[in-house]
Amino acid sequence: MSSECDEDELLALLEDEYARAVLSATSAKPMSVETLSEQCNASESTIYRRINRLEDQDLIAEQTRIDPEGHHYSVYEARVRSVEIDFEDGETRIDLEWRVSVEDDPADRFTKMWEDL
Repeated sequence: MSSECDEDELLALLEDEYARAVLSATSAKPMSVETLSEQCNASESTIYRRINRLEDQDLIAEQTRIDPEGHHYSVYEARVRSVEIDFEDGETRIDLEWRVSVEDDPADRFTKMWEDL
């Protein structure tokens, strides 16, 4: 998460039931928008809006997957393990514990391999 974190936006986002549902679902395993829509009982457009906001706060990451027919699609994975909010002396302090999961996009791996030749 960037040091320029907007605490008000982060708190508003964590207050949103769909954003929390997306984070909860994607903390178990990466999921597509279609799967998240079903799991969270929300429209795909609602899920896309929450994903955009979660990405803006660096709480979720997009990965590209390739299906057996060769098509690609995106899945999303929560990047944060836990959120701790402290209120002390009239100030809010938010601590996030990150989960780092790096899965290279096959196209990125191919590009890197090509560049290394």
